[in-house]
Amino acid sequence: MPRKRRANSQERLKTDNSLRTERKKLDDALEGDRTAATDAADGVIDEARAVADDVLTAARVKADDESLRGPRPAEAGAIVGERAKADRVVLGERASADVALSTDRKDRVDALEALLVHERAATDAYLLTERARSDDAVAHRDDFLGMVAHDLRNLLNNVVLTLELLRQTGSGEEPAQAATATSRIRRYVARMNRLIGDLVDVTSIDAGKLAVAPVKGDAATLVTEATETFQPAAVEQGVSLSAEVPAGSLLAEFDQGRLLQVFANLIANALKFTPSGGKITVRVEKGRGILRFSINDTGVGIPATMLETIFERFWQVGVDDRRGQGLGLYISKCIVEAHGGRIWAESEPGKGTRLHFTLPVSSSRRRDSPPSGDAARAKSRVALRGKGRPDRRR
Repeated sequence: MPRKRRANSQERLKTDNSLRTERKKLDDALEGDRTAATDAADGVIDEARAVADDVLTAARVKADDESLRGPRPAEAGAIVGERAKADRVVLGERASADVALSTDRKDRVDALEALLVHERAATDAYLLTERARSDDAVAHRDDFLGMVAHDLRNLLNNVVLTLELLRQTGSGEEPAQAATATSRIRRYVARMNRLIGDLVDVTSIDAGKLAVAPVKGDAATLVTEATETFQPAAVEQGVSLSAEVPAGSLLAEFDQGRLLQVFANLIANALKFTPSGGKITVRVEKGRGILRFSINDTGVGIPATMLETIFERFWQVGVDDRRGQGLGLYISKCIVEAHGGRIWAESEPGKGTRLHFTLPVSSSRRRDSPPSGDAARAKSRVALRGKGRPDRRR
């Protein structure tokens, strides 16, 4: 067993033993309190009955002294008989009261024990569920860190290899070949930066601190910029990439860097699953109180059962799919929700995929200036948590 798992198992064993010990202490304390309460209640009842008996005896003696001086034997016998009958009735009533009290006490004890058993069973079930979730989260975290380390190592090796080739060729390297090698190194470094950035973003999301700083900007210009950024990659892959934006400006408040990150994730995802000769269209349109963005591709499509899970952490098309770490769509969802929007997918296998997200826009009547600097960051800091099971698609 690995050292980490063995340590975790030992800690859980300590927790279980501690829980059992505390429950035993609680049971003993409850039993002691219950016995003490019962004894105290019985003492009060016995004392009350003794007082009642003393009062009755004194009253009878007084009555005898005042009214029965020198009675005839027959009358005295009748009085004694009536008193004996009354005493038997009192004893019967007391016996019935004792039985009822004992039954009530037993019912209360049984109900309390049943409630305690139920509460403990619920606690145990909750503890097991939390442990299973913790195990799952740790397993996925370890898998993710392993994948990131593997990819970073490969990228670093590629950078070192390319630099070594450049060093060996020296000044005799053709300018075109040198430019190609330099461009390759830039791509490797950009990929490493993206992996590190994704790791930082996921850490921030898990900590509930994904910050966005919205400022007023033109969403149409944002779409055009994002599309132009991916034009070289689309041309290299043989995919048509175009933007469709309405005439004029589409003003809204958003964090430009964060939304460019969303577009980068969504367009890159579309490129991964669109074959050569396919088409990707990026659109933006204004709705009632929102801007709606769409990235439509003619790729392989997604089954209907997976349309929700693609936005979860570490989700990928297949177990052996190594096209990314499965974080891009998850991070995009968190960024969109931090802006107050929502994101979803529409698709049919073989008929492409349409990824949509919305951005709320303020009423045109508002004249408030957009926040900036620390105030904007404080206003837009949104607490987000990863939910659901981890996903595997970027």
